[in-house]
Amino acid sequence: MYAKSILTLGIILVSIWLTQDLFAQDLSSKAKAFLETLDPNLRQKATFPFDHSERFNWHFIPRERKGVNFHDLNPVQTEAGLQLLKASLGLPGQEKTQAIIELENVLRVVENRPPNDTYRDPDNYFFSLFGTPDASGEWGWRFEGHHVSLNFSSKRGTIASATPTFFGSNPGIVQVDLHRGKQVLEKETNLGFAFLESLDESQKAIAIYTDKAPNDILTGNDRKASLQSPKGIGYSQLTKSQQQMLEELIAVYLINYTDSVRDRLWGKVRSTGIQHVHFAWAGSTVNAIGQPHYYRIQHPDLLIEYDNVQNNANHVHTVVRDLNNDFGEDVLGNHYSYGHSHQAE
Repeated sequence: MYAKSILTLGIILVSIWLTQDLFAQDLSSKAKAFLETLDPNLRQKATFPFDHSERFNWHFIPRERKGVNFHDLNPVQTEAGLQLLKASLGLPGQEKTQAIIELENVLRVVENRPPNDTYRDPDNYFFSLFGTPDASGEWGWRFEGHHVSLNFSSKRGTIASATPTFFGSNPGIVQVDLHRGKQVLEKETNLGFAFLESLDESQKAIAIYTDKAPNDILTGNDRKASLQSPKGIGYSQLTKSQQQMLEELIAVYLINYTDSVRDRLWGKVRSTGIQHVHFAWAGSTVNAIGQPHYYRIQHPDLLIEYDNVQNNANHVHTVVRDLNNDFGEDVLGNHYSYGHSHQAE
């Protein structure tokens, strides 16, 4: 099954990445095409009402999940599901997803697990759809497994929300022969350190709020991300070149999305005021395995967290939250306004 999903994933994504869909593409057609490949039992397993509580039951650890995974799907069904995934992400996000899935095989080696182990399993990633895909209506979908949680809401055929978005990497830097030296979240790590190093000592004294990094991202898998007043150094306290570096770091996270999602998130930040962006650091300032560290970028509309503490600081977690529109709050509000309410458990 592993050979099926990973080989199919690689072949399909390489071929369909040659051309990029515009954000205005009707995602509902991709979702419908996927559902049409499923038999009634699989379709029932894969679908939920739009406002079902399962929609908010997201996580990034190995655990039991609802939906259909690669074990359930034949090659035709797998291709249809991956077409929907490709239409929902930018190229870097697609590549990152594939690379994280492949790390499950690295973990089998690191942890000396058998090839058919089901705990570290590249086939154990799930597709779940919420509501009825419709070019004029509201619906959502999720792709999720260990270290990947991608949550989308669609309205009138386009992506109205693409957060929460979680990408993780264990190992952070691979140290076994299978993919030795691979660093899936390299830019997130190295640009974070580069920005920190660009600060002078007085600026670092403001940006570094503690010498101990938290054990994980602070927002966890909360339904709604909430952190109190931002810590660290403000955008207006930076030089022009430092401001540009901070924007480049933000861009590393937003480039995972389709062009229009990326542009809309940037637009919200700039509309509210980019001067409200803060950068906060915790933990070690040494970029090396064994040196726990954390940073976050906080704005009234956007939160980015990065944490590398676990497994001797060689295990990275990152998350992007739209603080006003995770899970398509705007879309869900519109859904409720027309009298739809299920909230089934």
